[in-house]
Amino acid sequence: MTFQAAAGPHVPGVSPAVTGNPAEGDRPDLIAQAHQRSESYGLRPYESPDFCPVLQNELKTQIERSQSLFTYALPVMETLYDQIVNTQSMVILTDAAGLILHSLGDDDFLAKASKVALQPGALWSEESRGTNAIGTALAENKATLVHGAEHFLEANRFLTCSCMPILDAYGKTVGALDVTGDQRGFHKHTMALVRMSAQMIENQLFANAFQDMVCVRFHSRAEFIGTLVEGIASFTPGGRFLSANRSAQFQLGMSVAALHAHTFSSLFGQSLSQLFDAERKAPGGVVYLPLPSGVKVSARIEWKAPAASVPAVAIDRGSAQAQSRPEATCLPHRAATQPTQPGLDDLDTGDAQIQGVITKLRKVIGKDIPVMVLGETGTGKELLARAIHADSPRHAGPFIAVNCASIPETLIESELFGYEEGAFTGARKKGGIGKMLLANGGTLFLDEIGDMPLHLQARMLRALQERAVTPLGSSKVIHVDVSVICATNRNMREQVANGLFREDLYYRLNGLVVRLPALRERSDLDVVANKLLREGQASGGPRIKDSVMAMFRSYHWPGNIRQLGNLLRTARLMAEGEAEITEDHLPDDFLEDRLARQATHPAHGATVAPDAAPDGERAAGAAPRAQPTRLADVEALAIVAAVKAHHGNISAAAKALGISRNTVYRKLDEANALPQQDG
Repeated sequence: MTFQAAAGPHVPGVSPAVTGNPAEGDRPDLIAQAHQRSESYGLRPYESPDFCPVLQNELKTQIERSQSLFTYALPVMETLYDQIVNTQSMVILTDAAGLILHSLGDDDFLAKASKVALQPGALWSEESRGTNAIGTALAENKATLVHGAEHFLEANRFLTCSCMPILDAYGKTVGALDVTGDQRGFHKHTMALVRMSAQMIENQLFANAFQDMVCVRFHSRAEFIGTLVEGIASFTPGGRFLSANRSAQFQLGMSVAALHAHTFSSLFGQSLSQLFDAERKAPGGVVYLPLPSGVKVSARIEWKAPAASVPAVAIDRGSAQAQSRPEATCLPHRAATQPTQPGLDDLDTGDAQIQGVITKLRKVIGKDIPVMVLGETGTGKELLARAIHADSPRHAGPFIAVNCASIPETLIESELFGYEEGAFTGARKKGGIGKMLLANGGTLFLDEIGDMPLHLQARMLRALQERAVTPLGSSKVIHVDVSVICATNRNMREQVANGLFREDLYYRLNGLVVRLPALRERSDLDVVANKLLREGQASGGPRIKDSVMAMFRSYHWPGNIRQLGNLLRTARLMAEGEAEITEDHLPDDFLEDRLARQATHPAHGATVAPDAAPDGERAAGAAPRAQPTRLADVEALAIVAAVKAHHGNISAAAKALGISRNTVYRKLDEANALPQQDG
């Protein structure tokens, strides 16, 4: 992996269980105990891995049983994978037993992993695989790193694995998140990323479990409320404690079991009614609460009344007169108090292309015209869709996003249209509400629409035309009122021409087509970078050094805004307590990719390697580099030659030269600054 090797970031008031690295002192004992358990299961190190994953229908059933975990984990896995892409690694989600439900990874590494059955449907408990990060993390119920030869089975010793158990809203282990890679590419940052990603999933599971209860979000620093590291505690409207996430337990100094002996009043020294009174008077709705330890924290309170019912009309296909009969099926209604979402004005950061897109959209908002957003991965298509929704007459209704590429083909139909109890094996009691029903009265965002399975496109077309859906296993037709926005990075005309996408559905969805430019095509990169940096950051945080911003301008940004945002989040944590984000705070993969790009595409920045050919052999019109006259220049060019000899691998060049990587980066910049002779 290619993250800078450094200690995990420290955030005040946040449990090391969220952001820290594994305690190195605990690991030898943990690994030794895991090996003893492995032997007790009758395993032997030289045994071959089990290559018998469960059948597809059984895997589907297990995914359905873990539906909430699966739904909330997928987007987090995608974000995590964006940060480790091209590093010979993969992201893995398992259930509580260690059964792999889903994975994302580099194609070449996925092929290697499949040789040891590291793939969906395979069980990676300790009983079946011996000591490994997934099985051992679930056995110990703690974040676990298993590296190289620490694996019990010899076949798995080419791996390095970092795994974190995932807890539900009540503290029960429901699964695990893991990053596995080639053990030669190990980096300490990996565990911190896995921990934080698992915490994101847990916080979403928590918020979903207590939608109708009083949730108190708090932190010792107000700017951290609403971020990954906030504490969240849930209470009944009468003040009885229900549960708390990891950060809340850490700040309160008590486990969930101990907190069950408390009420809101005994924890915070006031009643909920007093808290609501204080919130109404508080600027920005932020109040201050004393913790049992005496520390005062900033807090926000959320209380959404139980979801109201909106009557729906059902159609019994056996009776033409049934259209007038009221149906007991209820659609969810969004609570009246919702946080203000950024609108189109917030996306206008000075780029002429973006301004043109916004101008077009303003002419069709609220006029029942479907919108199709084109653009490369990471250009902000969902952000634009949310802004359209926020500026539309439907802004008080729900915004429901569906990634058609991330949901398994076997589940996407039930995800979109819902299902009745008993519709399939493992279906939940009372059935499930589909995304289209959840979007009733609001906006349905279909991301990666070009990846929707062909057999499902006919159902989608009918649902959009009739404004009605029929849940799986039901004969009822439920009317819905949704505005549709879809997005794709594919060429939809080619998809239609190749028979991969229905032409009639394509023309139903592309009322207005707009294209978001790639980040490298935009003129407002400085504004975008600073805006991303300020998100979730207190005033007075680090600024971007001018030389770093110059690097950003010369980079090609294959991951676009998503890549820039992930990079800045990592850099901000690395630069905590410092005035500027410098080159030292940037991830290695970005720096190495930039230098490799310069070596092969000089137009994107100064070339890395000097032209070593004799002047007489130079291509016509090429400008020879001036011969260095200072010792420092000779040194810089020698370092450039070493980097070239190691094929752009900065770490290898630094090791060969006996100097630090930072020195290599600095000397490369000096070499690129050497003057050219007039040709």
